[in-house]
Amino acid sequence: MNALQARTGFLVAAYALAFAVAPAIAAESPSYTAYAQGRYLTALELAQEEANQGSREAFTLIGEIYSEGLGVAQDFTKAADAYAQAADLGDANAQFSLGSLVAEGLGVRKDLRIAADLFEQAAQQGNEAAAYNLALIYLHGNGRPVDEAKAVEWMQKSAEAGNPRAQYDLGAFYQFGRGVPIDQAKAAEWTARAAEAGLPEAQVEYGVMLFKGNGVTVDEVKGAKLFRLAAEQGNPVAQNRLARLYANGVVFDADPVQAAKWHLLARSAGVSDFSLDIMLARLPADQRIQAERSIDAWRSGHLTE
Repeated sequence: MNALQARTGFLVAAYALAFAVAPAIAAESPSYTAYAQGRYLTALELAQEEANQGSREAFTLIGEIYSEGLGVAQDFTKAADAYAQAADLGDANAQFSLGSLVAEGLGVRKDLRIAADLFEQAAQQGNEAAAYNLALIYLHGNGRPVDEAKAVEWMQKSAEAGNPRAQYDLGAFYQFGRGVPIDQAKAAEWTARAAEAGLPEAQVEYGVMLFKGNGVTVDEVKGAKLFRLAAEQGNPVAQNRLARLYANGVVFDADPVQAAKWHLLARSAGVSDFSLDIMLARLPADQRIQAERSIDAWRSGHLTE
C-alpha cells in the first residue's frame, strides 16, 4: 500500500460510516422535550399529533425514534416513511437521514442515485454531514459520475462548517492532489484543524507532518503530544509511534516499559513492528510484567469511561 492509498483509504471507510442516521435537531415542542428527557413513547405520541398538524420536525422525530428503536421495536420501514414525509416538507435532517437509509437499503430499496439526490438537497441547506457524504459520492462515483472537482467543493463546504472528518479528508486532497493542486501547507492546515477537533487519525497524520516538517515547521514535541492523544484514544498507529519514541528516547526519556506497553497494545490491534518485537524479546521479565500491568490498568480505565 502506498502513501496515497494509506491516507485516502480512510475515505472509503468513512463513506459507510457517514451513512448513519443523523439525530434530529431538538425544537421547542412537547415532543422534543419528551424525547430529550428519554420519554420516547410519550415523544412518539406527541410527535404523531404534531405531524398531523403538518410539523416537518415531528415527522423527522418519528423517523428517528423508529430508526433507532427508542422505546419501540426498530422499524426502518416506518422510519423511512416518516423521514420521506419530512423530507418532502423540506427538512434537511430528514433528507439526510432518508438518504442514509436509501444508501444502505434499510426499509427502502437501495438506490445510491436517489441517496445522492437527497444528500444534495440537505447539503444545499447547510447540512454538513450531507455535504460530506456527497463529496464521497463524487469521489468514488457511487450514485453520481466521478467528479473530483465537485468532491472538493462539497468537502470544502463540510470542512468549513466544522466537520472534522471533512477537514481531515480535505487535507488528504491537498496532500495528494485529488481535485486540487498539491499544496502541503494547506494539507497541514486542514489536517491540523481535524487534529485539534480530536480526530485520532488526524492527530497521527499531523503528528507525522510535524516530525517531518511537511507543510509546517518541525515541532517534535507537539508531534509527540499528538501521538499520545491519539494513542490514548486507542489508535494503534499512534500507539506504535509512541512506542518507538519511548524505545529510542526521542522527545521522551527512553523508557522500555512504556515502549513495551504501547507496542503490545498496538500489536494486539494488528500493527506489527519487527524492531520493537526485538526490543520486547530482550526485555527483562520484571519490566515485561510492569508493562503488562500497565496495559491492564490502561484497559480498565477505558472500560470505565
